[in-house]
Amino acid sequence: MALVVLGLGSNLQRQRHLRRALDALTDLAGASPLQLSRVFESPAVGFDDDRPFYNLVVAFETELSPGDVTDRCKRIEGDNGRPPGPAKFIARTLDIDVLLWGDAVGCYGEARLPREDITRYAFVLHPLAELLPAHAHPVDGRTFDELWAAFDATGQPHWAVDFRWGGRWISRADER
Repeated sequence: MALVVLGLGSNLQRQRHLRRALDALTDLAGASPLQLSRVFESPAVGFDDDRPFYNLVVAFETELSPGDVTDRCKRIEGDNGRPPGPAKFIARTLDIDVLLWGDAVGCYGEARLPREDITRYAFVLHPLAELLPAHAHPVDGRTFDELWAAFDATGQPHWAVDFRWGGRWISRADER
């Protein structure tokens, strides 16, 4: 079993698409419970659409390969109206990125692990540090809590938002 860590984001019908993604990922994870960060809102910088994003990090144990999980995530994106293709800075119903696969380092199909976005964007590193604070980055060696403490988030505003899924709060803006 490997711990897979995914980054989820949406700036179109954000709550609807993130809830649908979490439902689909629950099916994908099977018996392994989903671990969820808080949900953070951030501006869409450099996008053709200025609607802000909701982002969170999800982790679960799996026996599937990185390629299988990547393929399933692409299917979940498509089921939520995301067109296939490499377009980066467009509004999106759903974006699911494989951030980590245990301690794997290298290319696994479309997934390059660990994903570089982990240390590049506050909306990825902050929820990751909250969810897995003591987990070490497989290349850098520092924990995600240490990486977040050293991160300069100037110019990358993001804030926790209230978010309900499955009849419970997974994110309250006033927590932590």
